[in-house]
Amino acid sequence: MLTAGEVAGLIAATGWIVLVCVMAMVLVKLARLLNETTKAVSDLNNRLAPLLDDVSVTVNETNRQLLAVEAIAKDVKQVSGHAAKLSAVTQTIFTGPLIKVSSLGYGVRRAIEARRPGRRRPSAKQGRPR
Repeated sequence: MLTAGEVAGLIAATGWIVLVCVMAMVLVKLARLLNETTKAVSDLNNRLAPLLDDVSVTVNETNRQLLAVEAIAKDVKQVSGHAAKLSAVTQTIFTGPLIKVSSLGYGVRRAIEARRPGRRRPSAKQGRPR
């Protein structure tokens, strides 16, 4: 029969064998994981170069379009400045004479009303009739 020391040694050896088997399985799975990771990185590296080329082309095209938009915005700003100047000139040309014609029409109307018989002429204190 086995002595107590031999049984303890047998249990310890069995434990070590189980531990080594578990560690071997972990190492095999870790090796598979590293292999798959290497494949994924390689695949990503193969797809990344064309993708970066496409991004570069897109950025260059965007910059070209932005230059065109900048030119258009500059032209719109210039046109709006000209429109503002034209509006100011038009206002100056038409409002001065329009105010004078309006004042003349008001004066003529007041003079006609003052000349009509039966109408009382308002005094300066009363102001305009309402």
